[in-house]
Amino acid sequence: MVMTRAPSNDGHSHAASEPPISTAGHDSHRIAVVVNGRAKNVTAEVISTLDRILKGGDLFVSRSLDDAREIAKTLVMGSYGTVLTGGGDGTFTVMVTEVVREARRAGCALPRFGLLKLGTGNSLAWVVGARDVHGGELGADIEKLSRHAGSRSLRLVEVDGIISPFCGLGADARVLADYGWMKEKLAGTPLKRVATGRLGYGLAAATRSLPRELFGRNSRCRIINSGEEAFQLGEKGAVVRSARKGEVLYDGPMRFTAISTIPYYGYGFRMFPYADERPDRMHLRLTTMSPVEFLLHMRDIWRGSYEGSKSIHDFLVESVTLELEPEVAFQIGGDSRGLRGRVEARLCPEPISLVDMYAPPSVAP
Repeated sequence: MVMTRAPSNDGHSHAASEPPISTAGHDSHRIAVVVNGRAKNVTAEVISTLDRILKGGDLFVSRSLDDAREIAKTLVMGSYGTVLTGGGDGTFTVMVTEVVREARRAGCALPRFGLLKLGTGNSLAWVVGARDVHGGELGADIEKLSRHAGSRSLRLVEVDGIISPFCGLGADARVLADYGWMKEKLAGTPLKRVATGRLGYGLAAATRSLPRELFGRNSRCRIINSGEEAFQLGEKGAVVRSARKGEVLYDGPMRFTAISTIPYYGYGFRMFPYADERPDRMHLRLTTMSPVEFLLHMRDIWRGSYEGSKSIHDFLVESVTLELEPEVAFQIGGDSRGLRGRVEARLCPEPISLVDMYAPPSVAP
């Protein structure tokens, strides 16, 4: 993976990854694994295998938000050096949020975070090179991730007090909501298996989301820069306009708006090609693109190489307020959050240190 570099507004060059933050006071050899007990691939066999590998002491199974909060307290006070989350983007989002909250409260440094790819949506896995893992490979993967893999520093999106790689409003959040609806309706039926994973997303989109997008009207979106200087981007990421705090970045129709600090959505969809341009900004993308345009150019859009469309608006922002009329579906980290008419999002002040298989490996002790 080649890390891009982009000029800043002071004329200097910034690496897309900052040096990892300090984990002073942590035991670098102490590793915790937190798995989502409700994730598709977190079976009783996987939990049993992890329990044997970790010898029963450092495995945590979370099945609710209350579980996650209690686990976070244990992780912070236990001075774990590395915390590996097993599940999808939602599991990572919940655990990072709760650990950061607890670390802020206790005045402690953050552990390093890593991923065991055991969930459905795994956008971060594409960023850090996490692979699908199975029972017989878990031990080797945990050893590699926790002791030998390198690290990168990453700042995340903070919205509604939740810390996540991304959030979105409009079409993508509606697909997620429809996917959840389909899983619920088909649970306990012979069709349960087809309602999960890529096939489930595809069915939800084709049968529920796409018809609404074809015949529904766009919402109106007003985006206000509420932070440091923001930048509107043109083709190939060229800056075409800057905006100070309080200025309106966009006011008009919207089909979909999302904010991210990583290039990928799930399944390798490179939705945010400029997320790596500056580590001190988030990539905000708004589109009025019709389903027809999306389908005609899906290959280039998926790769993040689609240029020249008047229906795509890109910005680099530090903090923004979005006002929607009427309210639209909202998601954070791939989890539906209902309808919203106003959203405030900022770049999380604390960077996290993230296990990265693309980074130079650390030296084993």
